[in-house]
Amino acid sequence: MDIGFVGLGRMGFNMALRLRRAGHRVSGTDRGAEALARAAAEGIATAPTPEALIAALPAPRVLWAMIPAGDAVDELLDRLLPALAPGDLVVDGGNSNFKDSRRRAARLAEAGLGFVDCGTSGGVWGLANGYCMMLGGAPDHVARLAPLLDDLAPPDGWKHVGPPGAGHYVKMIHNGIEYGMMQAYAEGFEILAASDFGFDLAGIAALWNRGSVVRSWLLELAGRAFEKDPRLEGIRGWVADSGEGRWTVLEALERDVPAEVLTLALLNRFRSRQTDSFRDRVLAALRNEFGGHAVKER
Repeated sequence: MDIGFVGLGRMGFNMALRLRRAGHRVSGTDRGAEALARAAAEGIATAPTPEALIAALPAPRVLWAMIPAGDAVDELLDRLLPALAPGDLVVDGGNSNFKDSRRRAARLAEAGLGFVDCGTSGGVWGLANGYCMMLGGAPDHVARLAPLLDDLAPPDGWKHVGPPGAGHYVKMIHNGIEYGMMQAYAEGFEILAASDFGFDLAGIAALWNRGSVVRSWLLELAGRAFEKDPRLEGIRGWVADSGEGRWTVLEALERDVPAEVLTLALLNRFRSRQTDSFRDRVLAALRNEFGGHAVKER
């Protein structure tokens, strides 16, 4: 099957490469010359621009975008629309807001174009292990992608979850849950590290992954991190957040769902970026004022 990728970064390149290795005719474009050279070296046909990529693909075309969420997706669609023809299909495989995906699907439908939003999970391990994909869109549009999805995903690793926007909605909640799971592991291992037993954290992570109720791929990754650096002394405790974690909490608020764990996990990521925060200085000052507790001078 012919497929064109817009965006050959870490995710886009690996997805394109997995499909090429499966026998699909894969083309791609990227703003970076290095990304294009890397793709060409792996047998992926390259084009200098999205317009050139469209021109090189046989109709009806399938274009798969793996680019940052937000304005970049709308800017890409502005460029694609004049060059696309009725029957062409655009897939947004990035981490877009589901509300934006609904709007974009309606916009493309007016021009006779298909749109599928694909929540994609698997990270840098997806090339070898496959990607878990959650798809929103019209049934015929998703069915058209089935040969690609079958080769991108592990067995039973993709699902049409609903109409336009549904794929990114499910991925949004997936990432919110991920925040909570990661926070629980982080707090548990911090307690282990703070104890006076001198625990082998990598060994405990490996042990828990052998039949315990907390076993998971995230726990396996934690074990690998501890093997490289037993007390994680080489990294700073500064944690970024994706838009999807925030959107999950906002959706919970709009739906009156008390998502306490997911909300606190998100807030803790904000907390990780503060050094000598004003909040902590207020706490220290209050303890000093009411109890005479010592404070550390700056």
